[in-house]
Amino acid sequence: MNILRILAACLLTALSGYLLGSILFGVLISKVLYNDDVRSHGSGNAGMTNVLRTYGKLAAVLTTLGDVGKSVAAVRLGRLLFTALLGGQTALDPVCGAYLAAIFCMIGHSRPLFFGFKGGKGVLVGAGAALATEPLVCAVLLGIFLVEFAITRIVSLGSIIIAALYPVATLIHLLAHGADAATVAFSTVCCAIMAAMVIWLHRSNIERLKNGTEYRFGEKKNSSK
Repeated sequence: MNILRILAACLLTALSGYLLGSILFGVLISKVLYNDDVRSHGSGNAGMTNVLRTYGKLAAVLTTLGDVGKSVAAVRLGRLLFTALLGGQTALDPVCGAYLAAIFCMIGHSRPLFFGFKGGKGVLVGAGAALATEPLVCAVLLGIFLVEFAITRIVSLGSIIIAALYPVATLIHLLAHGADAATVAFSTVCCAIMAAMVIWLHRSNIERLKNGTEYRFGEKKNSSK
């Protein structure tokens, strides 16, 4: 019975997270405000950075609020589903549902059902997940990102760095708060999967970083990039 409950909780959480992630605010905003599709410009991604380069600050702020907001919603729904379906009947804390929802929200964002499976890189989705589950970890990672950005003005490098640090920071946070072994293991693995996804989706950026040709915020972007 417990196994069936766990499977049901995981399936519903994964589905809800994926469907929420498939709502691409960058595309919606570009279509509603500009009768356009941001994915036809720049990097071809539906993320905030490409929206900012293409349409400016207002569209970027709206995209940020939407992408972070959907991740927060997915995380809270995942926690709620685990609480409702599992209660205290398993070793898994409801926060595990939050991390599972975050993974599938990120999958939905990068491969959206509603927009031809072409989305963004999931950095803001990961930020929303961290904000909803571990505000302190989110604040630390944001601080690291801002320092990196102030020095290099390279958004992708900061995104890769904080993605790599996310599972480590989560592990430290959970251990410091006395989480049980099952919760620590499940949550850290989920964060590692999200980090790996973000880094994998930045593989073209990594190549440009190696070549010294990655875009720096504020400079004119050459077509070769």
